[in-house]
Amino acid sequence: MPRPQPQLGLATEAINLEELYAVISGAASQDVAQLQACTERLKMMMDMTGTFDGLSDIASQKTSVPLAVRQQSIIQFKNHALSHWRSRKLLTDEARARIRSRCLMMLDEEDDLIAQCNEEIISKIARSDFPGNWSNLVTDLMTTIETNLQIRYSSNAADPRTTLVLRRSIKALNGIVFEFTTIRMLTGVATLKNLFTYLHQPLWKYYETISSPFASTLNPDSIALPRTAEDLLLAHLIYEAVFHLTTWLWQRHGKDGKDEFEGLRPWFNTVFQNSGVVRKNLNESRTNIMKAVSSSAAPLTGTGRKSIGLLTRHLLLLGEFFRRLQQLSSPSFVRIPSCTDIVLYGWSKVVEATNAAPQLISDSEEAVFPTKVLVQAMVLFKESLGQWTEKPKKGLVNPDTLSREFVEEAVKLLVTKFIPLNPKDLEGWMADPEEWVNMEDKENDQWEYDLRPCGERVLMTLCQQYTSFVVPLLETTFKQVIDQPTVDLASVVQKEALYCAIGRCALKMKDVIPFDQWLEHSLVPESRSDNPTFPIIKRRIAWLIGQWVHNGCASADNPRIWDVLVHLLKDRGPGADAVVRFTAATAMKECVESRDFDINVFAPYLSAAVTELVKLTEEADTLESKHRVARCLDTIIDRAEIRIIPLIPVITSAVPQYWIAAEDDFTFKATLLGLVECLVKACKEHSATLNALTVPLIRDSLSPKNITSLDEQGLDLWQSTLRNTVTIESVNGAPALAELVPLLLQLLAVNLDLLGKIIGLVESYFILGAPLILKSYALDFFRAAQAVLTGPVVSVNIKDITIALNLVMQIAHPSQWAEAIHLSGLFAHIISYVLNEESPALQTTQFLYVLARIIIADSKIFMQLLSATASSTGAPDDSKLMSDLMDVWWARFDNMAEPRQRKLTAMCIASLVSTGHPQVLKRLSNEIFNLWMDVFCEIQEVLDQAASDGTRYGLFFVQVDPSMRPWCTSSPIHRFWDEDQAPSSYYKETEGTPEWNRRHTLFTTDPVRTTLLSTYVAARLQEAEVACGGSQALQQLYLQDVDPTVMKQIQVYLSKS
Repeated sequence: MPRPQPQLGLATEAINLEELYAVISGAASQDVAQLQACTERLKMMMDMTGTFDGLSDIASQKTSVPLAVRQQSIIQFKNHALSHWRSRKLLTDEARARIRSRCLMMLDEEDDLIAQCNEEIISKIARSDFPGNWSNLVTDLMTTIETNLQIRYSSNAADPRTTLVLRRSIKALNGIVFEFTTIRMLTGVATLKNLFTYLHQPLWKYYETISSPFASTLNPDSIALPRTAEDLLLAHLIYEAVFHLTTWLWQRHGKDGKDEFEGLRPWFNTVFQNSGVVRKNLNESRTNIMKAVSSSAAPLTGTGRKSIGLLTRHLLLLGEFFRRLQQLSSPSFVRIPSCTDIVLYGWSKVVEATNAAPQLISDSEEAVFPTKVLVQAMVLFKESLGQWTEKPKKGLVNPDTLSREFVEEAVKLLVTKFIPLNPKDLEGWMADPEEWVNMEDKENDQWEYDLRPCGERVLMTLCQQYTSFVVPLLETTFKQVIDQPTVDLASVVQKEALYCAIGRCALKMKDVIPFDQWLEHSLVPESRSDNPTFPIIKRRIAWLIGQWVHNGCASADNPRIWDVLVHLLKDRGPGADAVVRFTAATAMKECVESRDFDINVFAPYLSAAVTELVKLTEEADTLESKHRVARCLDTIIDRAEIRIIPLIPVITSAVPQYWIAAEDDFTFKATLLGLVECLVKACKEHSATLNALTVPLIRDSLSPKNITSLDEQGLDLWQSTLRNTVTIESVNGAPALAELVPLLLQLLAVNLDLLGKIIGLVESYFILGAPLILKSYALDFFRAAQAVLTGPVVSVNIKDITIALNLVMQIAHPSQWAEAIHLSGLFAHIISYVLNEESPALQTTQFLYVLARIIIADSKIFMQLLSATASSTGAPDDSKLMSDLMDVWWARFDNMAEPRQRKLTAMCIASLVSTGHPQVLKRLSNEIFNLWMDVFCEIQEVLDQAASDGTRYGLFFVQVDPSMRPWCTSSPIHRFWDEDQAPSSYYKETEGTPEWNRRHTLFTTDPVRTTLLSTYVAARLQEAEVACGGSQALQQLYLQDVDPTVMKQIQVYLSKS
């Protein structure tokens, strides 16, 4: 009898198909209650075996299942089954085979939604199963395509089912090809190689078969035929697959597949050249058709409009093919045979469009010259210019250079046709000035999609690549236009376009245009004109100044620049409008950010600029516009520094109302927080006067309703406020920073995401006012610290919190924290962690530093804490704890790499010795002496003015006045082991703030730096002798077995004290 096989994994409940059908029908119901109940049940059924197979079966039943149920089934399958396709609990191999079979059976599906889902399902399953478990997939699809193509194109008769199956099959194949082109794993690449070999020639043949009937015969009559629309769609779908295969091949032409590409170059060149021919023929046919339609009284039929839409999309796909090849390798792209002809043909259509009536150009699929097609041609042209110069980057002579005549004509075309504002631009300006400015500011991201910004980029590239042609032309045009009167809207628009061209080409034009002279004689008078059409010029003047100054082509120390910008900011008379003011604000920001900005030159304009910017913020209707002006204010405040202090009331007066009005617009609230943070940084030690604003903002930004979106910005403002203030107490009755301590301790205990920033705040608080904080919140602080250390923190957070604890021990008197660190349980936790053999060495060492600081601060308090901890564990005394602790200290001493930390340890061990604790003293002659010897040898430090009149006393040390603390010497110490300045990491990016001074003082007064180790050890040994009953008692009890050589060395070092 065979043994039963063990069940692997958890048993999975099998699906009841009748229930599944009932549930999926309910999920497709219009009854809300039934829909909700069935949706919940369906979620549960997704974890049952057979659910996915059942959903696929329901979706495939065309005649017996309602369409809505089928749609719901396939949507649920697509959303859930694909991510669990390999699950053996939910799908058997037989179920997977049935599902794959159904997918191919559904290629004649009439419903587009079901078909679209099915095509995605096929491609995703193919990624997993092809070719291993679905080897017939591609061959079956190709057979279906081949068979139906022969049926469709062997006669003029059109069978709807044949066209439907062709469309579905081609889309499925296209999805598979695309899916494999996204795979980077070697197995996926190998599969795609095989796919390419099998598909590339048949697919191109299919494209030629489908496109040949209409590629050169389209006309206003044929475009209205249903068959034309079908052919256009099929050709488009086939070409998508060709697109993916060809671009994949092109990516390999310079890599490991170079030899493979060379073998396929003839096919590649054929596809490239013929694609250019098809694009040209279709483009010409389309232009002729749309011109005929636009001049005819009869509009396009529904089928005709569909065909034109498909034709336009196909032209864009052909253009996208060339653009993608260019993006992958622009130098290689222009060397492809016929590439230059293809690119220049596109430019010729741009030229043709500019010579046509303006209404023929629009962003519509039915325009005679669609904007997207023109922009695509301009981008191809622009990106090829760098390869058409006389000597491209590789330095080779290029036969395909453009002539001077061609370049000059192109520049004239751009400046007179594409760059000028058109009536639609001006309508948008007048209808919604703020939105218009917002869109203009985004032109850097939109230049590949809009004619005007694209034209500007083409001009910039022409000027860069053909400087000797473009600069003289622009210079001549400038001299001709600059003194001509601007009498009407047309001349205003044309002058604005010329100014735009000069601004875009500033780096090349700066040597031929005397900017300061131009500014004085033309721009200043034009900026003050009250001509009602001059806002167009004024807006461009502001932009132009920003461009020239920001790019270093003009100096920001010219007062006339600030005269113009401030005037444009505050001008609200005739010839001014909001667009000008917003543009002037942006230009001012760019000038202030420039490298040669001089605050002394700008100072006379500071008050007016800030006042007008605040006023502009109030006038703005949209938060995006307010955001823009606030960024400008940020920049000015940052550069003005303490000069901004008199203007604080002007800036801050409106912040509360903006904050309230912003409601859930967290982007603008973040901007406001950044603005106030800039003010705080600028005011530095005077920033306490801002607490009436900063404290409420910090509290509200970290409230439950805002903290998810504003936590980082709120903490940044808080940190800057602490670093720049001089007190945490109330100033002039304003809220005190001390009031925020409970919130900080709450965040410290629970907010792990931003724990590093929160600990930084803790440090700043204690450096600024440790006594005040510990007086009220000592127990809360140590409890929060324990919550951090007992939670799921990472090692960097443990290091940060131990650094904060070290600061507390160094700054505050032990009486302020000793009881709290015990009651909180933190001290016991540290001891437990240190003594745990499984604790990581690095973290253990960091905790030892904390204990060392406690011991140096007051060794008696440490002994009390240790005894209390021992009592809490039921131990009779602290002997075992002390013994174990000394073992750990000795074991971890070699992990302490920094001389400062090794000296700290030596000092803390000396303090423990002073207590006379037997568990410490019994290690004195061996471990402790050796540890001290190591540190004495390493650190090498002496007093600049050493006392010379000491006498030997006792075993080790110099007789001193009992009223003195010899380890706190007033004489400077030469530390050969340490730098005079702390490392930059110690200051935590506080340079230039009052906190830097506080940290520096803390660093320079650290007992580890100010104490001569030999003096400190000598004094602690003297205290140990007293604790033991005298030097003889110490000698007899703990130094009988000391090595005489070691003893002598210790005496030599201690004699230096």
